[in-house]
Amino acid sequence: MDFWGTILVLVRRWYVALPAFVLAVGGAYLAYSTIPTTYTTTAVLLLTAPTSGGVVPAQPDQPVARVNPLLNFDHGLDVAASMLISAMSTPDMVAAMGTAEGDTKYAVTNGTNNLESLATGPLVFVEGESRTPEAATAITLKVIERVERELDLRQRQVQAPRETYITMSAAVPPTTPVAQQGRKLRSAAAALGLGVIAALCASFAAESLPHPVRARLTRRRPPPEPEAKELVAAEKAEA
Repeated sequence: MDFWGTILVLVRRWYVALPAFVLAVGGAYLAYSTIPTTYTTTAVLLLTAPTSGGVVPAQPDQPVARVNPLLNFDHGLDVAASMLISAMSTPDMVAAMGTAEGDTKYAVTNGTNNLESLATGPLVFVEGESRTPEAATAITLKVIERVERELDLRQRQVQAPRETYITMSAAVPPTTPVAQQGRKLRSAAAALGLGVIAALCASFAAESLPHPVRARLTRRRPPPEPEAKELVAAEKAEA
């Protein structure tokens, strides 16, 4: 059936399509109003090597060349960033952060959703999400503090010299929380779409079935009786 044929069915069966469409709009509004608005904030952490490099000089009394940490990136910082991302993404860590259940969540990534390529640079991206801007900022700061502790713990576990410790700084501090409406809009659009489909199905179903009242009257209506004049005329003709 073409477009205009569909429109004709909807017009002819408006008493079915209109209530179904109203219910669809109501369902979309209900979905939009019941799903809470969430706020997200992000931060970017930068791992840097010490200015004296990653080794302790054999002769401490000799001067050591000092370099700019922002010019001293190597693969070791990528590995350290990958370790931190993996550690902060485990279910045990999520439970320890108190975000296993509830509306407050966080994510520690390398800036992409590709979990198979963690070592893409010495950057760690932190995102916090919650129903209020204050809670979103709080969880982000809490995660940053935990990342710093995890970095220090892993360097102590391998007994790295304190002078060679990797340091972490906030390349981008936690941003101002931003309201996220995408989830609400997607839910409302899905509810409206399903409602419109239901309205079309109901209209075509009503079009394909006979009208129950008309069918009932057709089955029960007795044959028409001849009028009085016709009976009189018939009797005269027989006489």
